[in-house]
Amino acid sequence: MITADGGGSNGYRLRLWKFELQGLVDELGFPVTVCHLPPGTSKWNKIEHRLFSFITQNWRGKPLITHQVIVSLIAATTTTGLRVRSRIDDRPYPKGRRISDAQLALVHLEPHVFHGEWNYTIHPTGSL
Repeated sequence: MITADGGGSNGYRLRLWKFELQGLVDELGFPVTVCHLPPGTSKWNKIEHRLFSFITQNWRGKPLITHQVIVSLIAATTTTGLRVRSRIDDRPYPKGRRISDAQLALVHLEPHVFHGEWNYTIHPTGSL
């Protein structure tokens, strides 16, 4: 199960998010359930509560002059119960990708009864 914010790059309205998630589900070979937090409630995100405040404390007063400095400070963060790993992802991510209606139709998305636009399961290709 993935819990995701209601907006941003993994928002519940985004076709590209669902299309790429279908690729991950197909690679894993099992269904993945997604539950988006309602709009305006990203503060409920447990990772934000358990991690981001510690990152902020860890780099307080340090100049964030390069990506490597930032990644190193994040990786050096310690919390109770979480192990932090960080690395630079320098792969290219093209901007402005559009997912057509035909491509979206390839996503095996099963909306849940309660707010199916926010809560759904994506099944591997060929399993429905």
